[in-house]
Amino acid sequence: MAYLELKNIKKSYYLGKEEFPVLKGISLDFELGEFVSILGESGGGKSTLMNIIGGLDRAFEGEVIVNGQKLDHSQEKKMDQYRRDEIGYIYQSYNLINHLNVLENVKLSLDMTTLTAKERDNRAMGLLKRVGLAEHAKKYPNQLSGGQKQRVAIARALASDPKVIIADEPTGALDAENTEDVLKMLDEIAAEGRLVIAVTHSQHVADASTRIVHLAEGQIDGDERLRPAYPVDNASHRLTSKALSFATSMKSAFKHFKYHLGRNSLIIAGTAIGLFAVILFSGLGTGVNGYVNKQITDMVNPNAILVTRYIKTSSSTGSTSGGASTSSTGTSTGTTGTSSNAARQQAMMSMMSGSATKDFSKSEVNKIKNLKHVDSVQKLYSASSVTVEYNNKSAVATTLSNWTSSNSNGSIKNGTKPDVGEVVLDKNTIAKYLKKKGQKTSSLIGKTVNLSYTTTGKNGKQVTVKFKAKVSGIASGQSGASYINTKTLVKAMKDNAVKPVSSALAVKVDSMDNTNDVTKKIENIKKDGDQMFNATSVSSMISTVQTYIDLITNILSGIAAISLLVSALMIIVTMYMSVADRTKEIGILRALGESKTDIRRMFISESLIIGLISAVVSTIIAFVAQAGVNAALSTIASYAFIQISFDNIVSVFVIAVVISLLAAWLPARHAASLNPIDALAAD
Repeated sequence: MAYLELKNIKKSYYLGKEEFPVLKGISLDFELGEFVSILGESGGGKSTLMNIIGGLDRAFEGEVIVNGQKLDHSQEKKMDQYRRDEIGYIYQSYNLINHLNVLENVKLSLDMTTLTAKERDNRAMGLLKRVGLAEHAKKYPNQLSGGQKQRVAIARALASDPKVIIADEPTGALDAENTEDVLKMLDEIAAEGRLVIAVTHSQHVADASTRIVHLAEGQIDGDERLRPAYPVDNASHRLTSKALSFATSMKSAFKHFKYHLGRNSLIIAGTAIGLFAVILFSGLGTGVNGYVNKQITDMVNPNAILVTRYIKTSSSTGSTSGGASTSSTGTSTGTTGTSSNAARQQAMMSMMSGSATKDFSKSEVNKIKNLKHVDSVQKLYSASSVTVEYNNKSAVATTLSNWTSSNSNGSIKNGTKPDVGEVVLDKNTIAKYLKKKGQKTSSLIGKTVNLSYTTTGKNGKQVTVKFKAKVSGIASGQSGASYINTKTLVKAMKDNAVKPVSSALAVKVDSMDNTNDVTKKIENIKKDGDQMFNATSVSSMISTVQTYIDLITNILSGIAAISLLVSALMIIVTMYMSVADRTKEIGILRALGESKTDIRRMFISESLIIGLISAVVSTIIAFVAQAGVNAALSTIASYAFIQISFDNIVSVFVIAVVISLLAAWLPARHAASLNPIDALAAD
């Protein structure tokens, strides 16, 4: 029974509507153990017939039956498996892959078998030994002679243990000696029980076979048996094929990547610059945002809200309806004005000047205290032009305020916040004038200083308030204020017949996330339909700053995105160049049984390698730049202005993968769509 049958095979090519028949009803039977030469002149249809037998040409009429089963050439996946299982190709031009060494070329089809890695190596080396090239296993095709290349091609054709070997002009590029060696090998292959079909125009090659089929003008005009077919051992064990794995595609892509390392390094450099810009600008945005927030929160607790009285003004005339008046403490009311930002700023300035007429009542405090998310409400007292004396030296504090929850521990550079009987002195306006020469301002911590200021007492006369306090810390906030314990300041006022009147309330909120909500609720507290309080929180300031920083960061990221777009175009161009360079390789791989999916995956894998290496390079450069820039800026401020986070790195790797996939998609699809016959014919 014939192993391979061709029944009425017809094939035509068309130029416009004009038909050019190539095969005109070919019917042939082939047995295992035969070495069949299909002899004919060029243009007679020999190669077309071989492509149909090998499952590469699927557009024809007629039937191909293998081992009793009709092949369905319309099902591409089944034809891929057919080539993996049944077909081995030997070409006149060898068709070896230049970036793979001899051993790797032989192992190409073995990668689509169930053999282990060690078994694949052993089989490939065994085949190279059989063709006399074991010592050349690590050489590349361009280091071999023509005869040696053809021997490698024969070893590769046998690697997957196919039943049918198709040899297309196998001796056309060889000298006489190598021709005889190849013909002897082909005869030995047939003797193993395989079907060898050689396409040739050489009568000498045909005479070495067991059977000659003569093809002329698309028809068979002779079929001569020279020798009987070799006996076949049907009990022999065969290799089992499988689809190519993703890991193998990655390895193949990496080998090609290394082969063109110089070109790919330029692409990596360009892509890494774009990715580096993304990391750097993201880290810079984080660092600057953190620095600004730190400067703000060093002065004021971000969980605190400053509350002052709300007093209406006449916007049309600018005159106040309730002007500030002076009390016994010398402090004034909050601002006159509306609830605009300008009015709030004026209220804070008025509070710091210290001249309020009316203290906050218990009921007013409770209205705020009972709001949701409010932890505490403290009255804020202040004194202005306070003289601080120590060791026969003196300095004047513009403002001395009691320490409340609105203050931040971050403003204290040395020491601690003030307890009962303690004070925190500003470094630049007070401490540096009181310290001894050659000593640090922190040397004042633990020392007792004398404080005094002049204000209006309960009787309406000028009173000098005098008291002592121990220095608990040194502050260096931008406000230049000093701070004292609340009980200490209130006691000093009472001891000197001064009525303590709070100029504002410090409201502590349980979380900064709730400060804006609580701020609105405080301003919505009304009495007889009128607003009672102005409320200001640092979180709104932080939010505004973050908005501006985010805007700048986004602009910088946009610039980085342009770099990434250029990088993506570079990868696309590289992949298209790679497809053009590897067109013949694509045809070879398809002939060996690789699918369109395998081809797509090969190019996508190479693009992913470029993208991932670019991400690694950009990350390394970014961390080096971070260290260098932060070190250079340390003379300006002791702060890391560039802060690259783990999220930044993850984002860059995700971007690199996405860019790589998008850039490779079109070239990979183009590569997979190539007709394997046309690809094999490419130069």
